[in-house]
Amino acid sequence: MRIKSYFSDVYNELVHKVSWPTWSELQGSATIVMIASVIISVCIFAMDFSFRHIMQGIYSFGF
Repeated sequence: MRIKSYFSDVYNELVHKVSWPTWSELQGSATIVMIASVIISVCIFAMDFSFRHIMQGIYSFGF
């Protein structure tokens, strides 16, 4: 009975207490996440590219 009560409580909370986003809010949030992911990946690529060339420059001097 405790398991049945648990799932009943979970269902009631999901249906009555949770405020689900609208389709346009969901699309807006997904767009923001995609843009942020692209910006972060470009920053990481730039840091990796720069660090690789800096290290190659240091190694070419024979240190």
